[in-house]
Amino acid sequence: MLSIFSRSKYLVDLLEGMPDFHNHTLPGIDDGSDSIATSKELFEGFANLGIDNIIATPHIIGEFYPNTPETVGEAFKKVKQAEAGPKNLSFAAEYMMDQHFLEILANEELLTVTENKVLVEMSYFQAPINLTQILFKLQNNSKIPILAHPERYTYLHTKDLNKYRDLKTRGCFMQVNMLSLSNHYGKGIQKMAYQLIEAGLIDYLCSDVHKISHLEKIREIKIPTKHVKNITTITANNRELLQQHFS
Repeated sequence: MLSIFSRSKYLVDLLEGMPDFHNHTLPGIDDGSDSIATSKELFEGFANLGIDNIIATPHIIGEFYPNTPETVGEAFKKVKQAEAGPKNLSFAAEYMMDQHFLEILANEELLTVTENKVLVEMSYFQAPINLTQILFKLQNNSKIPILAHPERYTYLHTKDLNKYRDLKTRGCFMQVNMLSLSNHYGKGIQKMAYQLIEAGLIDYLCSDVHKISHLEKIREIKIPTKHVKNITTITANNRELLQQHFS
């Protein structure tokens, strides 16, 4: 897809062959897909964006979405049996960093994106009180956190980005949402997303898709030319991660 504007480029032009490892496409186990039919529609939408390598990552959040490797595996099995997903479909999970997560970590029951990388998130209202402890526990268990959508945690927003830099020094990788590159979540989130990209603090790019309208909006996102090089580098990181996942 070519942009008619010389100062921008469609994001979709940068996504061909890139894996997405943050999405809510497995049916009936979180606030994403509600059925096999919806999952199939989502996977077809990804294919239309040039993305056919997908690692599904349902929420695991205490009592709200108390998923386990068994419940996630069953949802994945239903998709495969219905032949509703792409050939290169796998699964992990997106973990809320809370007390429940510490219990899971203690029991070594993590569904990881690669052997040692795990997708994690925080509350949008405040960071976990025991965040330092959680990151330390991950490190002690030889796990590397990939922090989902850091641009959306407004309590981290500072002009100098020092709160983000501190998390990086504590071993966090960071994954920006595609929709944050538009004003989908608000102009403040969009501005922070580009600031983090420009500062070299973002490692990965993913969709965080919950419904088909998200994919439709992603298709229309235009990237300012000055950010294309950095985003191209980030999508290359995604491709490298895919090799690690299936190795």
